[in-house]
Amino acid sequence: MPDAIACSVGYAVSQQKRKLIEQGFGWVKTVGRMHQVMVRGLEKVDHLFVLNMAAYNLVRMRSLGQVRP
Repeated sequence: MPDAIACSVGYAVSQQKRKLIEQGFGWVKTVGRMHQVMVRGLEKVDHLFVLNMAAYNLVRMRSLGQVRP
């Protein structure tokens, strides 16, 4: 990667946002138990994924609401 891109502010923001997104998928695979899906069919898998991501959002909302010194 060229140094001009790696040193830019936009690239740094992109890396921060990428980490946030990857954390969600990692949480769903480990805590949400989607590393191996136990249902069949695209619709059922989709419902399970949405349910897991909603649970992850609730967990994040809880931690975002805490007052930090």
